[in-house]
Amino acid sequence: MFPVLVDATTDPLVKAVAAYLTRYRGQSRVHSESDLRAFLVWCQERGLAPLEASRAQIELYVRWMQEVRHFQPSTVSRRVSVMAGFYRTCVIDQVIAASPAEYVRRPNVPAESLTLGLSHLQFEALLSASRVSVNVNDFALVVMLGLLGLRIFEACGASIEDLGEEHGHRVLKVHGKGGKVVLAPLPPAVQRAIERAVAERAEGPILLNRRGVRMDRHAATRRLKHLAESAGIHLPRMHPHMLRHTFVTTMLDAGVDLRDVQIAARHADPRTTMRYDRARKNLDRHPNYILAAFMASGT
Repeated sequence: MFPVLVDATTDPLVKAVAAYLTRYRGQSRVHSESDLRAFLVWCQERGLAPLEASRAQIELYVRWMQEVRHFQPSTVSRRVSVMAGFYRTCVIDQVIAASPAEYVRRPNVPAESLTLGLSHLQFEALLSASRVSVNVNDFALVVMLGLLGLRIFEACGASIEDLGEEHGHRVLKVHGKGGKVVLAPLPPAVQRAIERAVAERAEGPILLNRRGVRMDRHAATRRLKHLAESAGIHLPRMHPHMLRHTFVTTMLDAGVDLRDVQIAARHADPRTTMRYDRARKNLDRHPNYILAAFMASGT
């Protein structure tokens, strides 16, 4: 599982890592393995045996992420969570007696995500730039991220074979986190964009890069940066996940109920949906106005 990190004398570690990762599937497994690998590499560089680590050494790892690597609190919290889950599994499997991460302090994660989506005008400009782009994949990429709210690995991983119909709706079978599969209905504009990108092809990936093979997140990021420049959108950093934030914020601005937005975004917790909302402090949609309008006859 981690051949470059361990040798033949550390079989218990190899087995412990494998036992922990078996609970995950798909992209969740990939991300968890990546976060755990970062901790094991840190241990290896310091000559520390992970299964013999103390709470103080775990605290040093957290401080290193914060003060040396300057990771965002959400990144530090996620990596500590993965590490704590690994040690918890080790305790359950009786590999170690107690978890050294049990009482490790985690950073406070802000209630509002630091990642901002696009404003309504910026999103319209990006849609317009992608629509007139000579690269037919650009418009499909933008609408799949911004109008369907797909994660970048879901959009890039989508294939022509995933397109179909369900109860009279044109749908896309989305392979999400943890191996979960959902059907996303395609609004007419999204359907047209995808059909334009697919053209006469009957199989294979929906989104292609310039070499004619499946687009990956790196190619998608480059295309979005190019489109943002073409649209006159000046941002410090343009990346695919910003369009998922835009998807949530725009739906809430349009008056969609939080519960429905949560379902559309496939968030397990509504607090996650609220963290994505860049306009959560917008007083224009404060419920006080709704209540006052409802009670207008008495006031």
